Amino acid sequence: MKGYKYLDKKGTFELENPELTSYLYFPICNESGVMSSLTPTFGGDSKMGQNTFLLSPVSSEDLHNNKSSRNFWCYIKGKGIWSATGRSSKQQAELFTECKDETKLEAGVLWQKVTRTSKQFGITSEITSFVPHTKHKSELMIVKLKNSGKENLDITPTAAIPLYGRSADNIRDHRHVTSLLHRIETVETGVILNPTLTFDERGHQENQVVYGVFGRTSDGELPAGFYPCTEEFIGEGGSFENPRAISEENIVPVEKGIIIEGYEALGGIQFKNIILEPMEEKTYILVLGYGDSKEELMKEADYFLSQMPWEKAFIDMKKYWDEKLNIEFGSGKKDFDPWMYWVSFQPILRRIYGCSFLPHHDYGKGGRGWRDLWQDCLALLMMNPDGVKEMLIDNFSGVRMDGTNATIIGRNQGEFIADRNNITRVWMDHGVWPFLTTKLYIMQRGDVEILLKENYYFKDPQCMRGEEIDHLWKQEDGNHVRTNEGLEYKGSILEHMLIQHLTSFYDVGEHNHIRLRGADWNDALDMAKERGESVAFTALYGENLNQIGELILNLYQKGFKKIALAKELEILLEDDCKVYEDIHKKQEILSRYCEQCKSRISGEKLFISSLDLAGNLKNKGGWIKKHIRETEWITNEEGHSWYNGYYDNRGNAVEGDSPTGVRMILTGQVFTIMSDTAVTEQVKEIISSADAYLYDPDIGGYKLNTNFKELKTDLGRMFGFAYGQKENGAVFSHMAVMYANALYQRGFAKEGYKVIDTLYRHSSNFEKSRIYPGIPEYIGGNGRGLYHYLTGAASWLLLTVLTEMYGVKGHYGDLKLSPKLTLEQFDDNQEAYVKFPFADKKLLVVYHNPLKKEYGEYQIKSIFINGKLYCNYNNPVITENQSHLDNLCLDGIILRKDIEALDSIMEHKIIVELI
Repeated sequence: MKGYKYLDKKGTFELENPELTSYLYFPICNESGVMSSLTPTFGGDSKMGQNTFLLSPVSSEDLHNNKSSRNFWCYIKGKGIWSATGRSSKQQAELFTECKDETKLEAGVLWQKVTRTSKQFGITSEITSFVPHTKHKSELMIVKLKNSGKENLDITPTAAIPLYGRSADNIRDHRHVTSLLHRIETVETGVILNPTLTFDERGHQENQVVYGVFGRTSDGELPAGFYPCTEEFIGEGGSFENPRAISEENIVPVEKGIIIEGYEALGGIQFKNIILEPMEEKTYILVLGYGDSKEELMKEADYFLSQMPWEKAFIDMKKYWDEKLNIEFGSGKKDFDPWMYWVSFQPILRRIYGCSFLPHHDYGKGGRGWRDLWQDCLALLMMNPDGVKEMLIDNFSGVRMDGTNATIIGRNQGEFIADRNNITRVWMDHGVWPFLTTKLYIMQRGDVEILLKENYYFKDPQCMRGEEIDHLWKQEDGNHVRTNEGLEYKGSILEHMLIQHLTSFYDVGEHNHIRLRGADWNDALDMAKERGESVAFTALYGENLNQIGELILNLYQKGFKKIALAKELEILLEDDCKVYEDIHKKQEILSRYCEQCKSRISGEKLFISSLDLAGNLKNKGGWIKKHIRETEWITNEEGHSWYNGYYDNRGNAVEGDSPTGVRMILTGQVFTIMSDTAVTEQVKEIISSADAYLYDPDIGGYKLNTNFKELKTDLGRMFGFAYGQKENGAVFSHMAVMYANALYQRGFAKEGYKVIDTLYRHSSNFEKSRIYPGIPEYIGGNGRGLYHYLTGAASWLLLTVLTEMYGVKGHYGDLKLSPKLTLEQFDDNQEAYVKFPFADKKLLVVYHNPLKKEYGEYQIKSIFINGKLYCNYNNPVITENQSHLDNLCLDGIILRKDIEALDSIMEHKIIVELI
């Protein structure tokens, strides 16, 4: 089996015989709500939400079990029936024989083209699928038939696309009953499905969405007839892969103007019979669409049912997404660069699809979670920073006064919804992500004053950090925290961050680490809410407290000498090591604070010195690190050392030697390294331990954990999974990438590169990973990439490659260049480059390494902007008289004001000479 090959640096690739690999699917979508999945044989589904599926919902197993697809049939007189998509029972039976069709898939960002040739029939099909990037709610399928034989072909073409037209819930719940709601109508160009009602979790409601499939030839010919009903099309004993209507003359299509009620619908469109001479072609345009009314749906379909509009839509769509993807890497590893193009696109896909709506992502009912809001913003900050400021501010309105946050996220930016089911689960890691994303924004833009912007707090019945219900809360009061006077309260973004971190600081278990509660980043650690503790994320909270202190010092330097906070926070600003050591005292302080905020708050403000507040936070962060260093560093019998990352629901340390073998979890190592809790020598020992117990190059690198060989119901459901799958011992890309990021941050570039390179090489090895370009959520025990496209690993990988590997990052608004490229990453000219936006300018940074030095040996000698010397560093020793520009060059700094002075239209080339 051959893998795919790239056709350009924009990630366009081709793959022969794609249908011989199981579980492949491809996303095509737009920002107007159309979300489709597409297999090489045009299976998959299309939807605009949980309750609005145009095509029947599919999970991963349906991809090979389901006979339903976007099919296009050719009845060829004298030869038989042939599917242009390969979905006839005969073609399926011939897949592993010499009679198999020749197939090739070509794909780029949000478009797929499959070419299929049958030597038996002497016919070739070329089918291109995409979703226009505009506000249109349509999926387009362009079918080109070509006579590739030597004899004339007498063909009757028929599109056959089953219409589902209801909620995913109905796939098992009232499937037949909801078909009785169907009102199907044939019109001049296609078939329309307009259900009378919807039966789903919202109750019985009048239907508001109309579905349809429409077709026409590229030269304007209308359909000859229609098959609007599944039952009649497949015929008795038939199926979607062997429909009797295609081969039997007595099952005839109906005309336009026919209305059928109460049956499963089919977008069956038969075109008039054609004679194709050798090498002659015929093109058919199919539109699968959604509308708020029959008229709107037909108008949109008619727009695309001619050659120029769809061709222009295809060109415009590719251009639109190419402009969105404005980060490009160039290195000596040529396939790595287009692979990263796909990785860069994955965060956009997750903003569109949420964490649902692709075949492997069949959990949940759409939307994104709290972490997704913030981690997807990481990529947005690097690619399209416009508008991010308001997005960040708005998202803070999901924070509760007790430091937890809303978990039901509305459709609109900054919209959060009270949990109607009174679910009180609390993820202990949720407080760390808003700060990390906001800090990146501040570093990129230099806008530290965003911390002083104000927003509301979220309010619902959940209180006391998920342990009690506020019976005084009333739905009519809305979802904002109110003062005793009934006014909606606003606090600064800094205040929101402080509440998230300070409440967590006091929310400790019996070992004085932050309680695990419902889970941390690893959602599958969900069975230790009483006595579980996450040492891993306690370390990250500690470093966040320290860095918040640094930002406050920056505010102080800008003249903000005092910070206004809600008076209730005063109790959380206790600054006494004796209190920090006293678990019960900390728990008591937290309880008193939460009680004050249980229903309403005073609305009074406390004004505290910026210097005092910064010192307070740094003391707390420093104490956390010291406490972890003193209590959680372990050395096993084999002489390997690392940090214990968790305590289970029995209060026992999770990691180290055990009767069933060595227990080690990568997460605790990532965040103790990233937070500077692990000192340099400890980082080296952690790397050695991770290599010994977690590294497996045959499945992509670093596994999430060793095999505990125990169900371990005192920690989480992950241990019920087979070892090597998902959270239990798979190579979980997200955490592996964060491990790389942590290593890069600490200067271990060689080791960080090993993590990314191993993951890249495995993901790109099609024979092993069996996925299209990009990074999967995890790699299974057999090496297959799983849960592709919708993973936070992509945002973190883009962040790591751009800001750490290529060393392009903001520093309070200035641009700091600090490359950590290894020698093998430079090309034959000893160059590596990255294109990216910064300060609203298009920049191209080229690193030149003429002396072929390895990372750690080179430093920046000079920086040129558009051919002009910007700074130069020649002095081997820094002196008091060294020039300002020499210092800039040594630090790799280009001042923001100098970038802002550049032209806004052209791309600016920055050459960085290394010595």
